[in-house]
Amino acid sequence: MDKKLYIELPPFTGRNVPIKEIAKATGKDAHYIRIGIQQGIFKFGVAMKMENSSEYSYYCPDRKVWEETGYFNYECVKEKALA
Repeated sequence: MDKKLYIELPPFTGRNVPIKEIAKATGKDAHYIRIGIQQGIFKFGVAMKMENSSEYSYYCPDRKVWEETGYFNYECVKEKALA
């Protein structure tokens, strides 16, 4: 008989986790996180360079951040449920 292992996952919402929040959770500088995403070193987010600009826009979905870093903010889920 096969044994099954069940893992309870966090309630992902697809929330875009802010770079500053990821930096605080990992103990790294926000600039370090941005450069890592831009260079493809960190796989938990994407950086898109804005047209005719030197600025980037970032998208870091909560599930990918959790998969790569183990970080998940349950408080944001509670706030969304109350809204």
